[in-house]
Parts: sequence; C-alpha cells; structure tokens
Amino acid sequence: MEHTATPKPLNALAPNGSAVEHIKDSSNYLRGNLVDDFHNPITGAISEDNVQLVKFHGSYMQDNRDVRLHRQDKKLEPAYSFMIRLRVAGGDLSAEQWVKLDDISNRYGNGTSRITTRQALQFHGIIKFDMKNTIKAMDAALLDSIAGCGDVNRNVMCTPDPTLSSFHAEVFPWAQKISDHLLPQSRAYHEIWLDEEQGKTLVAGGEAEEIEPLYGKHYLPRKFKIAIAIPPFNDMDVYANDIGLIAIEQNGKLAGFNVAVGGGLGFTFGREDTYARLASTIGFCTPEQVLDVCFHTVAIQRDYGNRQDRKLSRFKYTLDRHGLDWFKRELNTRLGFALGKVRPFEFETTGDRFGWRSTTDGLWHLGLRLEYGRVLDNDTHHLKTALREIAAQNICGFRMTGNQNLILTGVSEEHIGTVESILQTHGYASDASHLSGLRRNSIACVALNTCPQAMAEAERYLPELISKLEVSLDKHGLRHDEIKIRMTGCPNGCGRSVLGEIGLIGKSPGRYNLYLGASFNGDRLNTLYRENLDEAAILNTLDGLLAEFAAKRIESEPFGDFVVRKGYLASKHIQ
Repeated sequence: MEHTATPKPLNALAPNGSAVEHIKDSSNYLRGNLVDDFHNPITGAISEDNVQLVKFHGSYMQDNRDVRLHRQDKKLEPAYSFMIRLRVAGGDLSAEQWVKLDDISNRYGNGTSRITTRQALQFHGIIKFDMKNTIKAMDAALLDSIAGCGDVNRNVMCTPDPTLSSFHAEVFPWAQKISDHLLPQSRAYHEIWLDEEQGKTLVAGGEAEEIEPLYGKHYLPRKFKIAIAIPPFNDMDVYANDIGLIAIEQNGKLAGFNVAVGGGLGFTFGREDTYARLASTIGFCTPEQVLDVCFHTVAIQRDYGNRQDRKLSRFKYTLDRHGLDWFKRELNTRLGFALGKVRPFEFETTGDRFGWRSTTDGLWHLGLRLEYGRVLDNDTHHLKTALREIAAQNICGFRMTGNQNLILTGVSEEHIGTVESILQTHGYASDASHLSGLRRNSIACVALNTCPQAMAEAERYLPELISKLEVSLDKHGLRHDEIKIRMTGCPNGCGRSVLGEIGLIGKSPGRYNLYLGASFNGDRLNTLYRENLDEAAILNTLDGLLAEFAAKRIESEPFGDFVVRKGYLASKHIQ
C-alpha cells in the first residue's frame, strides 16, 4: 500500500528504542569498554552489551552447545569462544593470503575455516584471550573483519568468474569499490585490536567527535547486504539482498546495473508480521552512478528504518511500510537524477560450475565443490592440507563463491597436472560429477553446535539426509538431475533456505518445516508445504514427490517449477 503522507526520519533514541540503539549511542563509535572486557581474566565471556558491540568488529560470541549441559552440571561456565568473519569483497584471496589464513585456523581456531554464503571466510573456536592476536595475524595478511557483522553494510558479493570474459573482469572490481565506499570510518577497530593510537577530531566548541559521513553515531537499524550478479548466472541470489545489482552488457562492455532493492530472507516463527521478501527491480544506473545509488539507498534506510523493533528493522520492512513509489522519489531527490529504465536480461541458474574452465587470458580455473564451505581434513579426504600445498606453490588465486564453494583461479596449463596430483593424493576429486545433482546444489548454515540461534542441526546433518534421499533419487532415475536443497537450523536465512527448490528450516531438535517451489534461477521464493517433520516424514514426503516428478515432469522442467505447475502448494497441509 502506498502512503500519501511524507514519512519523517525515525529518532534513534526514542524512549521505546531498542536496547541495541542505546548500546551504539554510548559506545563512542564502537569502542565501548571492549579493551577492558577482553582483558578480564575471570571469564571467557564478555558482557551482553559488548556481545552486540563486538559484532561491528566482525565477531560473534558463541559457546559449544554440545557440552553446555555437562558444564552446567559441573558448575562451569559455558565453553565460550568467538567466531571471526573476514571481509573479502567478491571472495578474492591470493595464495599467500590463503596460507596465512590457514595458519590462523591452526594456531588460534578450531583447525578449520569455513566459506560463508556471502563469499567470506569464518574462523571458529577463537578464545577470548586470542582475539587480538588473531586479528593482528589477519592484518598481516592485509585482511580485516571490519563490517563482517553488525548494523552496517556487510561483505559485498559478486559473481566470482571474472576471467570468463572481459565483461566479467570489468564488473568484478565494483564489489571492492562499493565495499570501500560504504565502509565505517571509525578507527575503533584499529585502536582496539591493532594498537593504533586513538585520534580525535575537534569540532566547533572543542568537543571531540568521530566523523561517520554515512552511518552517523547510531549506524544502521540492522544489517545491510549488497550483491552483484552477472547474467545468465544468479549465483549470488541477487534478489535476496537489500541492494541487488544486475550487470548489463552492451557490446562486450559494462553498460551499468539494473538496481533491485528490498530483499531479505529472515523471519521469525510465530510473528506473521515478519517474512521473506525478494528485491524489487526499480531502474538502471551507469557505472559512474552506482556508488551514489548505493550510498543514498543505505542512507535512506539509516534515516527511515525501524529502530524500535529489531525484528522489523531490515530494509524490506522500510520499503513495504512506506511504499516503493515513495522510496524511488526519495532516492531520486537525494541523487539529483532519476534511475533509467530497467534493461532486459535473463537468469538461468543460481548454481556454481565445477571442474576446469579456460579463461580469456589463456589460463584455467578450477571450480571445487566443498561440503558447506568447511575447509578441513577428515577420514575421507585431506582438503585443508591439499589447498595449503597448492597455495604454498603460488600457482593460483583463491576465489570463494556465494554457494560455499571455491574456485582456483589463474592456473597456467603447465600447472594443471600439479593441482590435479595434489588433490588426488589427498583424496579429493577436482570434478564434482561423481556427486548427485542434489548434493552438488546443497547449502547448509553452521547451526549446531556453535550458533546460538539454531533450533536444529544443519551443516552436520544435511550430508547424512542427502545420502538417504539419494536412495529415492536412484530409484526414480534422478541422481544426476540438478535439484537445489537448502537447510538452516532456524528461520534467520543464513543458508537461504527459502530460495531452495527444497527448503528445510529447523523447528526443534530433529524436526524441520519443509518448503517447496522456489525457482531454479532464484526469482521466486518457496512456500511452506509441511510443518514439524521428523526424518522419516521428510524422506517419505520427498520420495512421493520425486516419484511424481520423474513420471510427470515436462522435459527439462526444474523440480521447483514442477511443484508449482502441478498445484502441490495449493493443497499444502500445515499441521
């Protein structure tokens, strides 16, 4: 519904403002008392206020939920640790950086690292007293975790195959440009973790003030996400973002970007006023205009987003509360020009490509399938060791994808054999063709045992569930069909479950809501089909649907489209 009255900016410190708004207000631009809290030897935790504040420094406090009750019985505090999330625009790392990050995971983390669904890298298991050393080690690798979390613009994503064409190569750097343009300016991170001397800017009256030209003292009402997709690939799930930029090619060059706004996938069980939303495409901008478009869109959310109820504070709710027409008028006024007409494009898939591909510069890159982004050595393969050995030879770059996979970039033909030999020696296949289409296209969030929001397993359980579903795939002749399944331990959306043709969202330990019918190319959300299913019910329900799909599909019809066409969602049964 469009509102005729002009809305007024919201007061960040209204009496009913959320507690987080008051934490930001009193934080002295994200400093708070983090230094003292991280030096407190009495506990492995930090205060509740600082749990919120440290997110702006790219970290979440967690505890090992597998041992929580046991420690409670022993009258011990929870096994606290910290997750640190790097900011890596476009997911691009050098071989030297990969080696240094591998060292960090071994020395300070739990011996693994994890590629996220936003092309970033996370370390888990960092204890409180190693935080500073970890961040210093990241800095030595020319990397940081600023804006990895918190109420700011997060890691900017981009389709990660820039060498497939000169057009890709022209688009890819915009991820870094946008990330830098929207980066918080507070020096708190550098002072607290890197021992930079605190500096102050004097304004009229001699009062010290930190200047945040975009975010101001209170930053954003909630997190903000931006992604760039290069058609025909929507591997970034561009419509899931607050700003989705769709690169438009003209005569082999970047003409500009179609601009989509208001995407966001998280919701809250039991609150019908929360929901997933795909971004709405509102216009076109040139490359010269895109930084201003992003800046002013973020600024509008800063000024008009809900700062009272954090469940309703994402940009999607701001848009729906005031209307798209109001937003476009406000944006055009701030920009001083109107966006152009949306230009035609077409998306084919949200999936990644695996195996070797030649590039326009005569080199090769290799798309590797990782199981939910986890870089580790286990009983079946030593991927972590293999990637380190490849990186140590400095024969390629490393580019993380939005589907938790990895691309080895810029490999010369003479080094292909070396890469293949190292992977084979450590039990890892360079080709994903031996995996089922369902497994190749699966995504899972971390969930248990570390995420405090998780209601059920995801990363640790989905491989086992897929093995059982593969029995049905084989029975119905569907093993090699590309079907997209995604699992999250809660409805917050980290694994983009609501964009899976099959989506499973944890409701309680061992039980999941089943969602069906998202599109293969990412332009349609799925719909709740069955609620609170245990494993047996999931397997039985999907076996029946897969049997129908095999028997009645139209040639090349994706599973999500089939479910919609046959009307299964119209007869959904919610318990």
